[in-house]
Amino acid sequence: MNYFWHLLFMIGLYVPLAYSLNLTLGFGGLACFCHAAFYGIGAYAYALLVTTAGMPPTAALLVSIAITGLLGAGIGLISLRFRGDLFLFVTLGFQMIVFAILYNWVELTNGPYGIAGIPRPGILGIAFRSPLQYALAMLVIDVGILALLFAVYRSPFGTMLKALREDEMGAASLGINPLSLYLQAVVIAAAIAAIPGACYAAYVTYIDPTSFTLQESIFQVAILLLGGAGNRKGPAVGVVVMLLLPEVLRFVGLPDAVAHNVREIIYGLLLAGLMYFRPQGIAGEYRMT
Repeated sequence: MNYFWHLLFMIGLYVPLAYSLNLTLGFGGLACFCHAAFYGIGAYAYALLVTTAGMPPTAALLVSIAITGLLGAGIGLISLRFRGDLFLFVTLGFQMIVFAILYNWVELTNGPYGIAGIPRPGILGIAFRSPLQYALAMLVIDVGILALLFAVYRSPFGTMLKALREDEMGAASLGINPLSLYLQAVVIAAAIAAIPGACYAAYVTYIDPTSFTLQESIFQVAILLLGGAGNRKGPAVGVVVMLLLPEVLRFVGLPDAVAHNVREIIYGLLLAGLMYFRPQGIAGEYRMT
């Protein structure tokens, strides 16, 4: 049963990551490949605050959100000077820089050895210990985050982001400030990505740089594109498919010697097929071409 609750927690963990990335990539059309960096900054900020500074978990979470949002503003001011492929490469560079800092700044992050002994959060003095407790807490957090993001999606802010995605010059001619709007989207997405980062650190009680690599950023982008970007259903569908599909393939009767490789091949073929026959994503909006 713990396996089921662990899987449910992981799905809950990726939901805010996918929906926050949806704000920049789905609504704004910004090809952002550094979301795992914000996720990692949130995790490390939380871990350092509770272990080194002795800060209570709730306060550490709030401070980690603020730190990640401020760093998001910094990278946004730099990267948003570019568009298209250049913007993509700047975000890739930022992702690689963050990973290098986490891996090499041993005095702060403990480098490749990571941070261990992260205290477990709790309620009324009772520390979380079972996957069920973490899964339920993650569900409550997800409800709050989704309520906020859905309000943003429906607001004039979300509509203007979509307008910029479709025709930036046309939207600017109507008085929309692209830099200001995009920057706000990046800051919101970064700040929200810090929350699952802190939750992940609290859950596993140990983090290291290998959880926040470029591969993780690509995985998060794949979740969004597979499910469908720019709407409210796509990110959830992408999370469920991308996280459950490998688990389903685990139970396919394959010889142990080749099981892992065959599962990876089947996984890749299924994803490629889905993207070929449904390029806008499983729950994406159909567009006339």
